[in-house]
Amino acid sequence: MTKVENHKRENDILLGFLERPALKWLAAHMPAWVTPDVLTWIGIFASILIFISYALTNVSQYFLILASFGFVLNWFGDSLDGTLARYRHIERPRFGFLIDHFVDAISTVLIFIGLGISPYVDLTVASMGVIAYLLVSIMVYLITYVTGVFNITSAKIGPTEIRVLAILANTTMLFIGNPKVNLPIFGPTTLYTLFVGFIALLMTLYFLINTSIQARKLKLLDEKRLERKQEKQKNAAENHETIAPAASNH
Repeated sequence: MTKVENHKRENDILLGFLERPALKWLAAHMPAWVTPDVLTWIGIFASILIFISYALTNVSQYFLILASFGFVLNWFGDSLDGTLARYRHIERPRFGFLIDHFVDAISTVLIFIGLGISPYVDLTVASMGVIAYLLVSIMVYLITYVTGVFNITSAKIGPTEIRVLAILANTTMLFIGNPKVNLPIFGPTTLYTLFVGFIALLMTLYFLINTSIQARKLKLLDEKRLERKQEKQKNAAENHETIAPAASNH
């Protein structure tokens, strides 16, 4: 188990070839008054904006445009704060790790619940999405704690790709409306409820499968470590038994 500041950060995302140079450029051109803390607050504001925008789609579907802008603003604040801290050499590893993931959890709840109170996604299914996302988050944090490797992507899909998918979904909803489908068991529901439910199912399966894989790996590592420890104890006991008779003969 390693200290937070020693964690290895892996972020091999699909859009990384675009995001990494963009973040580096932005970090190099930010004015002095823009600090990592300011960017964190921008990310929080953006999540609240997304929540309000989805809620207001009950009034007009054009608030989907504002929700999409919120996702762009959320990316700016959430993705740039750590990059800016590293660029200016003002990292606070423990504080940053805590606040970053606390804010991520709050943002996730706001976004999914906002979807759930919109006319596009059923609230129960949106809540399942929250649960699935938080399960995956807990898994990632625990794996980081026990292995020292912080991997924020799943099959090259990270927060940036999720935001892009959300913007594409918003655009689709804006232009084609809110089509309904009739399921044999569940009855009529919206197409976007099915989409969010499918995403929730994928995240839950990923949580179960990856947790099982990581648990097996850690079990094997701990068993090997235990075998080496027991072997050392056995050798030490044998050496002690060999030395004791020799000492008594003197």
